[in-house]
Amino acid sequence: MARDPENIQREIEKTRDALAESLDALADRANPKTLIEGSKEQIAEKLADPKIKYTLIAVGTLVGLVLVRSIFR
Repeated sequence: MARDPENIQREIEKTRDALAESLDALADRANPKTLIEGSKEQIAEKLADPKIKYTLIAVGTLVGLVLVRSIFR
């Protein structure tokens, strides 16, 4: 059974529109700015965790004390 050319044309246009939307979404995901922003957000979330936050503060304080001690020796 032969298909109507108008239906075929509509299906082609729908498929083309869907493909364009998919390509736009992929381009947005692969955009370096988007990747950097996503990484920044992930790092900020991790640093907001009290375990990591206070560990980094303790390590920084320890390094600072070691530096001050080595300067005054």
